Amino acid sequence: MSKQQNYDVLIIGSGGAGLSLALKLADQYQVAVLSKFALTEGSTFYAQGGISAVLDSQQASIESHIKDTIISGAGLCDPDIVRLTVEYGKQSIDFLHQQGMEFTGRKNKQGETELHLNQEGGHSERRIVHHADATGKSLSLSLIDKATQHPNITLLEHHNAIDLITAHKLGFKQQRVLGVYVLDTLSNQVKTMSANTVAIATGGANKVYLYTTNPQISTGDGVALAWRAGCRIANMEFMQFHPTCLFHPDGHSFLISEAVRGEGGKLILPDGSPFMQHYDSRAELAPRDIVARAIDHQIKKHGLDCVYLDISHKPADFIKSHFPSIYKQCLKLNIDITQEPIPVVPAAHYTCGGVMTDSYARTDIAGLYAIGEVAHTGLHGANRMASNSLLECLVFAERASEDILRQDHSHPIPTIPDWDESQVIDSEEEIMIAHNWDELRRFMWDYVGIVRSTQRLLRAKHRLEILKNEISDYYQHYRINSDLLELRNLVIVADLIIRSALARKESRGLHYTQDYPELDETQSAKNTILTPPPE
Repeated sequence: MSKQQNYDVLIIGSGGAGLSLALKLADQYQVAVLSKFALTEGSTFYAQGGISAVLDSQQASIESHIKDTIISGAGLCDPDIVRLTVEYGKQSIDFLHQQGMEFTGRKNKQGETELHLNQEGGHSERRIVHHADATGKSLSLSLIDKATQHPNITLLEHHNAIDLITAHKLGFKQQRVLGVYVLDTLSNQVKTMSANTVAIATGGANKVYLYTTNPQISTGDGVALAWRAGCRIANMEFMQFHPTCLFHPDGHSFLISEAVRGEGGKLILPDGSPFMQHYDSRAELAPRDIVARAIDHQIKKHGLDCVYLDISHKPADFIKSHFPSIYKQCLKLNIDITQEPIPVVPAAHYTCGGVMTDSYARTDIAGLYAIGEVAHTGLHGANRMASNSLLECLVFAERASEDILRQDHSHPIPTIPDWDESQVIDSEEEIMIAHNWDELRRFMWDYVGIVRSTQRLLRAKHRLEILKNEISDYYQHYRINSDLLELRNLVIVADLIIRSALARKESRGLHYTQDYPELDETQSAKNTILTPPPE
């Protein structure tokens, strides 16, 4: 008897993109949302800064947001996608208001309450809507609350997607998604879930690096799922390193928001001297790639463990009211940011490349969508501007919903074969997974990090080939678990990053290589597009 579970729409991922899409579709369809761990474990929940959005109707404000985004993207943004995204800004914030989300406000000169706007790196003006310094948490909890109450939304925590099911894999000529094989990690049972529409909203791939601001779940699952199913992947060389991650043995990679620099925080050396003015006229408000490389250079030049971010010159009440979460977290580690600077280092933060989509979030496979950080829409180019990520989640959830609601969902889905475990056994060598996981993340950090070279990339490529063979063999012979699934996906992501980095013979945005340190002005900027081999 088949274990097949049928839905109209399956959404893999429970962050801002996935839950927004679910809420936009649930009045019309039966929707299931798969969450690899708890609903609050995604990157959205931990986002601090805010959402960049033009809330007035002035065309100059829209044009300014577009210009800033394109400048940050270092020549690789799609101008049409940038304009589309920016023009959806107010609509996106209105949607969140409707879901019950509250934003930080203040009284204007007329005594009226208006939204407080932050300014962050790359932005030429204040346009960051936020909820103190915990915007992602507020957004997540609002969407979870609404989704929990909706009768047509099934929230499935601790469900890890194994592979997409496509018609082509079942022997049909058309290339269409039919569903997903899913591991219920609590029961350790594999479920077969079918749907005419599947949306990948799994976030980024930054756990491929040893040091990251991301939560444990950011293992590139969606990119790997789409690649194995036959989707093109673009611009994976552009991995953004957030300049300011708390440096502390007990800090657990806590992010220090870009907004701290936006409100006057200064990057300094241990002797108190500033250094960003030597790298960019915008100093602390330069785009993240410039700031991260500057910090990396200073750490290596002076043999430091970290640099420092100092906002202690601001009034204590100002700091506590603007950055309550950061203040409390640092205080737990005996760092009083009202009195002393914060030790910081760069850490892997955001995946600017991903699954190629069009302006409606459609991928190369019919019925399959990709939204949020997992997708390459053309918005971010070679470097994402601060706080454009949550905006992208909301905008492309809306665009995908518009397209999905127009589709014919009546065509029947064939019976899908259940997951076959008859040829595998339980493993008694779990140490292999842990060792390979650690080795992969270490050589990616050492060889494919903020500053690269062809020699380092080739060294990483060689090490990766050995790991790929070991993990493939292990996957074929032993029963799956979440650690194995994540390692299998991380190896694919690492391969895509290395191949993309080797293909780009220039330094642009987030990709900096010592062998080609200059921007290649001899030809127009091009995306790095990788196509899966035919089955």
